[in-house]
Amino acid sequence: MYKESDIVAVAKRKNNKKRNYLVVNRLQGKHIPVSPKSAFDMFGELADVVKKKYEGQMLLVIGFAETATAIGAHVARETDSYYIQTTREEVEGAEYIYFSESHSHATEQRLVKNDLDKVLKKIDKILFVEDEVTTGNTIMNIVNMLKKLYPEVQGYAVTSIINGMDAEALKRYEDADIDISYLVKTDNNAYSEIADKYPDETGIEAPLFGRNEGKYAFVRRIIAGGYINPRNVCRASDYVKACDDVAQKICENINMDDDKSILVMGTEECMYPAMYLGCMLEDAGHMVRTHSTTRSPITVYDDEDYPLHERYLLHGMYDKDRETFIYDIAEYDRVIVLTDSEKIPEKGEDSLVDALIENDNKNISIIRWNEVADIDEDQL
Repeated sequence: MYKESDIVAVAKRKNNKKRNYLVVNRLQGKHIPVSPKSAFDMFGELADVVKKKYEGQMLLVIGFAETATAIGAHVARETDSYYIQTTREEVEGAEYIYFSESHSHATEQRLVKNDLDKVLKKIDKILFVEDEVTTGNTIMNIVNMLKKLYPEVQGYAVTSIINGMDAEALKRYEDADIDISYLVKTDNNAYSEIADKYPDETGIEAPLFGRNEGKYAFVRRIIAGGYINPRNVCRASDYVKACDDVAQKICENINMDDDKSILVMGTEECMYPAMYLGCMLEDAGHMVRTHSTTRSPITVYDDEDYPLHERYLLHGMYDKDRETFIYDIAEYDRVIVLTDSEKIPEKGEDSLVDALIENDNKNISIIRWNEVADIDEDQL
């Protein structure tokens, strides 16, 4: 059983007047570097809650981008469900259901509609998976949309690592007949006051934005094939098999025998494949940490009790004009970046590599996972 102190760290949002705090999960592997096995252990406990609650039911699990995509994929894997994640990326040929996270810096959220008609005939319940639920407004918005579009679907539920809903929000869900489950119940009333105690900024921000023009000769760029896009509905077992295949290929093609410490980094919504690879490397005896780039600008503060201390401002790995961030990079024997970006912008790669070099990382491989190519050096 997890306690609030095991998981919850309160951070201060940067330049967000809608909500001044952010709950940073210490074990989730998004902002704070963690052991991927520790993250999967926590995700597994949530999956156990779901399995007991919905035994014998076929679920469509929806993981929320960007922070809950890995949690959603793992819950779907452990419950042998269908899986889809929400997205802010463009999906070729997609029709979308649009909704919004009003408190977020990147408010536009959408769900690819194309495959829903087919899969909804095969499921008993739609289960939304989040890292944290505070008001429940975002999920309620999309449930209301789905009820209008698919009146034949009767069962809706939400599960999360952390639940901070107050009594009024919980009653609203009860009245709407939406099941709720979680690992840790919190009272968020004090979080805003905690965040206000921190200064606006006394940590380190490195506005790198690709200081060194052009590609680095020591960075190995690899294309790996066999990709399944979880932004479309898929069987979780198929998605996990694809993650296993690409992780096996990476291990076969990169000699890591002498690497004691390894960072496996995901990019924005693409978290689960990096964590899966990280677990495989941990099982092989390496010390592994995982976290990922994010759109969330969070205040950093040079106090050991505060969760985040250094923030690196980057060009996006999906869009060169998108501002993204990575927090608290350390020095490792090897760094592997695993992304599902169709074409990595040069500025995006350069700014991320700059942040890694700033922390004395020079053994870097960037894996671009796609549907076609097998493992090969990327000549693009």
